[in-house]
Amino acid sequence: MSQTHRLPQGGRIDRSQPLTVRFNGKALQGYRGDTLASILLANGQHLLGRSFKYHRPRGILSHGSDEPSALLSVNWRPERGPGFTDPNNRASVVEAREGLETRSQNHWPSLDFDFGAVNDLLSPIFVAGFYYKTFMWPRKFWDSVYEPVIRAAAGLGKAPEVPDGDRYSNRHAHCDVLVVGAGPAGLAAALAASKDGAARVILADEGREPGGALLHDLGSTIDGKPASDWVAEAVATLDARENVVVLPRTTAFGYYNHNHVVMVERVADHRVDAAAGLPRERLWQVRAGRVILATGSHERPLVFANNDRPGIMLAESVRVFVNRYAVAPGRRIVFATSGASAYTAALDARRAGLDVTLVDLRLEEDCGPELGELRAAGVEVLTGHTVVNATGRKRVTGLVVAPIGRDGRVGARRTLPCDAVGMSGGWTPAVHLFSQSRGKLRFDVELDAFVPGQSVQAETSAGACRGLYDLAAVVADGFRAGGAEQPVEASASRTGFQPARVLPTDADPAKVRAFIDFQNDVTAKDIKLAVREGFESIEHVKRYTTTGMATDQGKTSNMNALGLVAGLLDKEIPAVGTTTFRPPYTPVTFGALIGPSRDALFEPVRKTALHQWAESQGAAFENVALWKRAWYFPKAGEDMHRAVSRECKAVRETVGIFDASTLGKIEVVGPDAAEFMNRIYTNAWTKLEPGRCRYGLMLREDGYVMDDGVVARLAHDRFHVTTTTGGAARVLQHMEDYLQTEWPELDVFLTSITEQWAVIALQGPKAREVIAPFVSDIDLDPAAFPHMAVRTGYICGVPTRLFRVSFTGELGYEINVPADYAESVWKTLWERGQTLGMVPYGTETMHVLRAEKGYIIVGQETDGTVSPDDLGLGGLVSKVKPDFVGKRSLARPDLVGSGRKQLVGLLGKDPAEVLDEGAQIVATPDQPVPMTMIGHVTSSYHSPNCGRSIAMAMLVDGRSRIGETLYVTTPSGFTTATVCEPVFFEPKGERFNA
Repeated sequence: MSQTHRLPQGGRIDRSQPLTVRFNGKALQGYRGDTLASILLANGQHLLGRSFKYHRPRGILSHGSDEPSALLSVNWRPERGPGFTDPNNRASVVEAREGLETRSQNHWPSLDFDFGAVNDLLSPIFVAGFYYKTFMWPRKFWDSVYEPVIRAAAGLGKAPEVPDGDRYSNRHAHCDVLVVGAGPAGLAAALAASKDGAARVILADEGREPGGALLHDLGSTIDGKPASDWVAEAVATLDARENVVVLPRTTAFGYYNHNHVVMVERVADHRVDAAAGLPRERLWQVRAGRVILATGSHERPLVFANNDRPGIMLAESVRVFVNRYAVAPGRRIVFATSGASAYTAALDARRAGLDVTLVDLRLEEDCGPELGELRAAGVEVLTGHTVVNATGRKRVTGLVVAPIGRDGRVGARRTLPCDAVGMSGGWTPAVHLFSQSRGKLRFDVELDAFVPGQSVQAETSAGACRGLYDLAAVVADGFRAGGAEQPVEASASRTGFQPARVLPTDADPAKVRAFIDFQNDVTAKDIKLAVREGFESIEHVKRYTTTGMATDQGKTSNMNALGLVAGLLDKEIPAVGTTTFRPPYTPVTFGALIGPSRDALFEPVRKTALHQWAESQGAAFENVALWKRAWYFPKAGEDMHRAVSRECKAVRETVGIFDASTLGKIEVVGPDAAEFMNRIYTNAWTKLEPGRCRYGLMLREDGYVMDDGVVARLAHDRFHVTTTTGGAARVLQHMEDYLQTEWPELDVFLTSITEQWAVIALQGPKAREVIAPFVSDIDLDPAAFPHMAVRTGYICGVPTRLFRVSFTGELGYEINVPADYAESVWKTLWERGQTLGMVPYGTETMHVLRAEKGYIIVGQETDGTVSPDDLGLGGLVSKVKPDFVGKRSLARPDLVGSGRKQLVGLLGKDPAEVLDEGAQIVATPDQPVPMTMIGHVTSSYHSPNCGRSIAMAMLVDGRSRIGETLYVTTPSGFTTATVCEPVFFEPKGERFNA
């Protein structure tokens, strides 16, 4: 197909670099610098898809990111095989390059002949909200008919069925000033903000090159220079400044708290030479000291019958295709407008040699000097006229217009033959990011639009996005936003428009199909139906009709819908309000959001410094949070039960060595460290002496146990905090949250040291004998180094924080050494331990040993609804501290009353039977279903040191039930168990003091 609609000269395309893309299998010619939309139009392809509900023919409406109709499936790398295709790409923003393969969507069997178009004939049935009323009867049809049909029809495009073959990356950045949008206002703002060289500035724009609207403005000047020259100089200046980063092809799609702006950069899609490892897209997460929004504005469509025909597009988009891409959307163009800006587009089209007619809704006396300028160029202008219809089906063939009398009556119709239409109903500032920042909008009656009002964050809006449309005012506003007051001289812009919700017509309104939302097929009469049926909130109207819910998020439809609803309700637009602008501003690929977090990196496997040694000893491993932990160490012929029994006996009788490196470790440092600890934990810390340890219990605000662990005070201003393996990140976040938001006055720093220190746990009667030859600068005598103490010194010549703590009830040490030295220290201790009968043991043995002593594990004995008293740990809750996290909640009646589950032990009737963890407990099985469950088993093991099975449970009023016999569910029924204290081995607790 030849480029029948390519203009012989002009445009910002490189005619020396021709290229070929394919659309539905057909080869289309174009040039470097084209978009898919401009290539399709240049080759005379106006029909690009079918609408969602009615399957009406649709073409290109816009040249930018607000395109609702021209959505294509794009195979970005067909030469690389499957996995590089994704749906719903806007043809207007996809940069054309050699080899792209594209296909239209939402039709069967073909684009030209779509069986789904029968829906258009059934449109009187498929009105707004029909699905709420239609699929209710008969009930049995839902599963067999309604749901399958709805699911088959839902969605646009075809979801990929193979894994994404591309790579994606992400990056975090900080800057003093982030400028979003590189049009005239954005360029001016970046120039001003970066001028002194002190501020770090990032300038991001969704286009392939900075300039915005100036890229297709052939007639304007700024400070005596052509607009294109001014842009080139501005870009060159910014590129030369080391404190400026310019990011083209980068869309800011989310504006969050604390000036956190998230952007996606298109890195590889436009490149023919993209290497296989080059990321397709890069996600930027930017923290900015100040944000300047220069996001421009969106042109509004006019609402008239059949305004969705292919070939009908926005007037400014016609101008863009003519001036920037040297493409004639049609040879005979009719512009329909209610404002002045379309006259500029008509003039440019006329100067390009196209046949132009303009229809203006405004009366002649309401038009400005633009009217005379256009007529002087030989263009027929019909003022005081309305558009009542468009002819044609797969492409517009004519526009039916009629004069409007001063009494509002529509006069005699006239058909203007055409093959393209440029329509303009005014402009709407792009306030999406401002609204996402939680800024408050205000309605400007003169502009007939919502504009930024009060900012909530360190943000400034500049240019057209705050309702300024004159070029000189836009540039000056950009300089002002960037911190400079700079006078600007520029060509006058044609601004001003007469708001028009639905164009006047002489047709029966009940039969007119005038579209407001082009993608979701929402018509003006759908909006009227919603209001008639009682939906007055704009949010309800949006959901009932689906207007504004398409992939363009209402960029072209919102103001027309708002104005129509306000008129129907006889209210002012501010009283109707506006819909919520949610991120993303434009669609974002899942790949960009996920980044490298996929496949092996989706859930990274964390291994300790001692993992390789455990592997060499034949350890079996289990997953604990993200860590691989040694589960048990079987010898030849041993199953897990026998291996764990052997390990448990050895720890009690001689000594065992255990890798505890996965425990979370946080260093709390600062003059107010003790006060911080006092507030974050239930127990007291201010009087804990340096060199001593204490078991700490952490609560959530609701008074329930969140985490626990041993805390060592290394100095008056330094604590070494341990957490559960799975809770490390959660606890650090919890601490940071309170430090930053509730107690910012505390002088404290929090540092994760989980991977800095490896932890070697030695447990058993001979633990001291193992380490004694290798420890220096630490007195190991029990009197000098008692249980729950910490000392710093050396082991095997390596710096250590040596804890004397026990999670087994035996004499125990936890040896913290720098992770790089862990294997060397471990092997030295292992060699020494072989003479004393030492064994390595894993997490399963650790669980059995701690259960023998009744020690809890957070997440096993707790489930998010357990208080300290429920666990028998009420003594750890300070009675004298003025406050700590969760204190007030502990006084809630439901936490102090009877009937709560409490920690107890269980001894099954059959010592050989190990109860199931999670098994329910009932008082008697002789009760009707559903039975009253009074508790559940939390931990259950065979204990070789007790010679029987043991279990821990949470039981309603458990401490008052000691000695009772209850019933526990089993796979085959029930078994009996006796309630006992939850300490099964050496209740006096003297062994760890050895």
